[in-house]
Amino acid sequence: MTESSQDPNITLYTYSEVEEVKGYVGNFEVTIRKKARSVDLDTCTGCGDCIQKCPKRVTSEFDMGLGRRKAVYIPYGQAVPNVPVIDKDTCLFYTKGKCRMCEEACGPQAIRLGQEDELITEKVGAIVVATGFDQWDWTKYGEYGGGEIENVITGLHMERMLESTGPTAGHVVRPSDGKEAETVVFIQCAGSRDPERGVSYCSRVCCMYTAKHALMLKEHQPNSQAYVFYIDVRAPGKNYEEFYQKAQRDHGAIYVRGRPSKLFERGDKVVVRGVDTLTGKTLEIEADLVVLATALVPSKGSMELAKKLNIPHDEYGFFSEVHPKLQPVDSVTKGIFLTGACQFPRDIPDTVAMSGAAAAGVCAVFSQDNLTIEPRIAEVDEDRCSSCFNCVDVCPFGAIEIATRGDRKVAHVQKSLCAGCGNCASACRVRAIDVDGFRDHQIYAQIRGAFEWGERP
Repeated sequence: MTESSQDPNITLYTYSEVEEVKGYVGNFEVTIRKKARSVDLDTCTGCGDCIQKCPKRVTSEFDMGLGRRKAVYIPYGQAVPNVPVIDKDTCLFYTKGKCRMCEEACGPQAIRLGQEDELITEKVGAIVVATGFDQWDWTKYGEYGGGEIENVITGLHMERMLESTGPTAGHVVRPSDGKEAETVVFIQCAGSRDPERGVSYCSRVCCMYTAKHALMLKEHQPNSQAYVFYIDVRAPGKNYEEFYQKAQRDHGAIYVRGRPSKLFERGDKVVVRGVDTLTGKTLEIEADLVVLATALVPSKGSMELAKKLNIPHDEYGFFSEVHPKLQPVDSVTKGIFLTGACQFPRDIPDTVAMSGAAAAGVCAVFSQDNLTIEPRIAEVDEDRCSSCFNCVDVCPFGAIEIATRGDRKVAHVQKSLCAGCGNCASACRVRAIDVDGFRDHQIYAQIRGAFEWGERP
């Protein structure tokens, strides 16, 4: 990350959002909203004096609520750039109109409390989308506490606990009282493979990160014991099966085939009740901590971005590629490539591989003097166009624009954007638009040829 921030050919816009995208492959015009961070990027030295002096402490989102941060903060220790941002929702200056302690403490005078959002327009040739994922709302499972049992957490909470620089300094503790957890129960498929309340797909990464957590738990706290409730273990990657077996063989993780039916509190313990489907025996385990392997879902805001980029998505909200095998990183909008978990839950090796493929796709576009497009595109007969512009309204790719021809306005197809879907042809009342290769006489010829072929012996 540091290397990319120092490369003269890379411009980073952090704390920013895409506002609008216009144009086509090789000639995109992207409007970016650079949010006001109330700190000047060029002046700030990253000394942290403003953070130390800030009196307001709030819950840290990065630490999943396990730690605290100031209203002036850097999201995490290795963030690039190493410049804080002021949280306007909690800062006393923005909420109550008082307290300018960060401004007084800043030696370089980098605090800009009156800073406004800035709109920036960039011209780019290609776009790579990597919007990541969010956790499924695990509070929907009432039988697992519905978010009310304090010592029931998710895999991301566990990840922050196991981090040596995290809120618990690498110790796995109970959020209720801060005591080290000795008996930890992991529950797989919390939301995954559950079409009734969660999602019907497998989130792919849960089996392996649970094995990692069980392994790291034993390394950090040798006296601990991990139990893993699972439906079936899916370890399809290279050396994945060996890693999962290592967690059992060398680190004592006990895998129980079955899904717990209920969690409830008994004293300071969380009782996990379920059935081992291999032995048929009912189990009750008194755990200090329960960790849910929650489903992975599309990131918040990805649907709005899909509309701006004209990218289709599936029923769950994941972005759809042109072809899962032949064009796995290409979107239907030429020049826009997909990678990472914006398409579907992926682990790190798959994400790295697909990111390389997306980068190669961008290089392929930039390496050509002339772009080759599919011949199946729409074409307007401007003499027949009645200027109703129904085609403009129904085009999902924004490929049809209004052009002036003398004293008339007619529809015009931007060939670089057209995907040949045919929506415009079906919506045109005067049949002024056709898709090349699918004109009436061509379709009739194909039908006649089929009948003639069928009559042959």
